[in-house]
Amino acid sequence: MFNDIGPLELVTIVVLAVLVFGPDKLPKVIQDVMRTIRKIREFSESAKNDIREELGPEFKDFEFEDLNPKTFIRKQLDNDELGLKEIRNGFDLKKEMAEVTDAVHSRDNEASSSSSSSSSSGGRIDMTKKPEDPGKDERPPFDADAT
Repeated sequence: MFNDIGPLELVTIVVLAVLVFGPDKLPKVIQDVMRTIRKIREFSESAKNDIREELGPEFKDFEFEDLNPKTFIRKQLDNDELGLKEIRNGFDLKKEMAEVTDAVHSRDNEASSSSSSSSSSGGRIDMTKKPEDPGKDERPPFDADAT
């Protein structure tokens, strides 16, 4: 219940409780707090049991902790009915990325080998040149109705 409280914090809480309630009233306060916690637990357990009864026999194995999304996903991934482990194991991201990288590098090598024979730039494209226009002398079509 108090998993996040360290020893120093616990000592601080005890000292504050003694200072606030005093050593005479502290045992009574602790009993009242414990009684309240027990009642809250009993109330929550009875509510859970009522919900289970209302859901019917189909949900007799239902656990409220399964409503936590992390627990639900973890439980579903452990369940092998859907074959998720096979899918997850069949998909190797590193292998896929290596294949894509090899394919890209092989295309670059093919392009550089074909362009290195025609250009002396070592397979690099010169971005300062304007692309050659095959129809340099041709005029664009003129639409008399558009003007």
